[in-house]
Amino acid sequence: MADTTKEVQKKEAAPVEQVERTRSRNIYTPDVDILEKTDSIVVIADMPGVDESGVDITLEKNVLSIYGTVDPEIPEKHELIHASYGIGDYQRSFTISDEIDRDKIEASVKDGVLRVILPKAKMAQTRKITVKAG
Repeated sequence: MADTTKEVQKKEAAPVEQVERTRSRNIYTPDVDILEKTDSIVVIADMPGVDESGVDITLEKNVLSIYGTVDPEIPEKHELIHASYGIGDYQRSFTISDEIDRDKIEASVKDGVLRVILPKAKMAQTRKITVKAG
């Protein structure tokens, strides 16, 4: 039986309060796909230039925050005279429900694509009920 997935929309969390930044960099909101499977919700975020050492994911109360940093790579003895796109950091937050098993959240990043797996708690998973005759 093939595992079917469907795209779901989740409400982006508003920042709780304004935060003073120590880096004067542009902050971009990464594009994400959110997929629901029978046993988990998967968040896939595009964060070009980010590797595992540049990602910080936190879960505080019901807010999952993703923060990624990118350091521009300019070869030694070279000077940047034109850039077609801006270099900056990435930040996005989501409100998650009690359906998520917080202790089993996993994340990985490869080629600038972050994948966060949010396993559903046992009580939130779909269960097939067997119907017996008479």
